[in-house]
Amino acid sequence: MQVHRTDIQKHRKSFMDKKRIVVKIGSSSLTHPETGKINLVKMERLVRILTDLRNMGKDVVLVSSGSIAVGRQTFNLKEKPKEKALSQACAAVGQARLIMIYQKFFAEYNQMSAQILMTKDTMLNPISRENALNTFEKLFEMSVIPVVNENDTVSTDEIEFGDNDTLSAIVTALIDADLLILLSDIDGLFTDDPNVNPDAKFIDYVDYIDKDLEDMCKGSNGAFGTGGMATKIAAAKIATDSGADMIIANGHDVHIIEDIFEGKNVGTLFTAHKIKDFVLLDYIKTPQYGGKE
Repeated sequence: MQVHRTDIQKHRKSFMDKKRIVVKIGSSSLTHPETGKINLVKMERLVRILTDLRNMGKDVVLVSSGSIAVGRQTFNLKEKPKEKALSQACAAVGQARLIMIYQKFFAEYNQMSAQILMTKDTMLNPISRENALNTFEKLFEMSVIPVVNENDTVSTDEIEFGDNDTLSAIVTALIDADLLILLSDIDGLFTDDPNVNPDAKFIDYVDYIDKDLEDMCKGSNGAFGTGGMATKIAAAKIATDSGADMIIANGHDVHIIEDIFEGKNVGTLFTAHKIKDFVLLDYIKTPQYGGKE
């Protein structure tokens, strides 16, 4: 379907009217590339921007990676742990430190925050899934910003989401959010990996995700991130099918969130098209969307 540029711009201008927003930030966007240590200045800016959105009356959720990266630095590990137990130990230490930093920054702006740790079992079990939703709703009612991460300390290959792109999309669908922003280390969707192919073309708008698009996205892992472009397309499928717009944008400067709400043409926009009888559980059970990439 051919879409006029003026319609796309009009669509972007409507983002300020969104009422419930999920923002996901990856490890590579939270850490200094030279050392892998947490970028405190960027975290503070992110917290300030999210608090301002909350002050506008919007419900805001932050899905944040970084627990294993923080734990690695605490233990002085040069490389990502290959042993599951060591990775989970890093997550246990790192998650506590990460949420402490977030709460400190949020408190500086008089904004309450909360921590929600999830595994795929949380979503697969109907009782825990309903409890999770009720918790989110109550936190929104009390003007709290939940900080969500996968519970890496207890996750196994069988019950983990595999990446926070997928987790953020599932949270978006669960709470019926109307916008998901994925902050990554890339400007958006390209026809090929721009780090490898200088002729790769930027795609700023996707109306529908078809098999050709999914096949085009090979995905690549960074030193601190786990989600490549393939996981972001899978996340976009969940989010847009559930009725939310989604944007992939470069998290190098978190002020890009403000650009998004000002309707500027940044990142790649995937437009919502809520499908009839959307069932989140169907996506979670499908390895393409709920399993490891």
